[in-house]
Amino acid sequence: MTNVTTAAAADDLRSIKPPIRIPGEWTWLWWTLAGLVVAGAIAAWLWRRHRRQVEAAVIVPPVPPHIRARQRLAEALLFISEPDRFCTAVSSTLRIYLEERFQLHAPERTTEEFLIELQSSPALNAEQKKSLQGFLQSCDLVKFARLEPNETTLRELHDAALRLVDETQFEAVAQPGSAGPSADAPDAPPPPPPGMPSGPSA
Repeated sequence: MTNVTTAAAADDLRSIKPPIRIPGEWTWLWWTLAGLVVAGAIAAWLWRRHRRQVEAAVIVPPVPPHIRARQRLAEALLFISEPDRFCTAVSSTLRIYLEERFQLHAPERTTEEFLIELQSSPALNAEQKKSLQGFLQSCDLVKFARLEPNETTLRELHDAALRLVDETQFEAVAQPGSAGPSADAPDAPPPPPPGMPSGPSA
């Protein structure tokens, strides 16, 4: 009997347990909304990453050489009042175009060196070679001999460069029985455009 009384007294002396917190009825809703926000953020990040990868994988076709040449020739007209600068821009444009279009090493060579290579190249026909030779030599007179032609002459040089680009932008179709585009190359240098005195190229 004594033992039973002692055990009951010990139970009475135990500390009171804290109240048990019962989750509110809206707690599940907040957790659900938080999960949706996190999932939405992850989905948005994955979508942006995928879109960037797709955009990076898109191959932009290169601009054709004749398009770039036309753009540069149009920009060169801004320097029409400065013969030296204008001729440098126009001749450099044509040289770069010929290298990109026909793999002719024009930009890093002198006019004489380039013309020697050009005579053995099938890239241009005889008339085009003659026109190009006169064009380059006329530009050299302005750049190195300090010749100052009028605006009409400069525009003729510009038209000659543009015409050569237009004529050579597509592959030439060989005609039956023709000797090829490099046949009948001129032996004598062509006359310079009107208003340009003849002289040696630099």
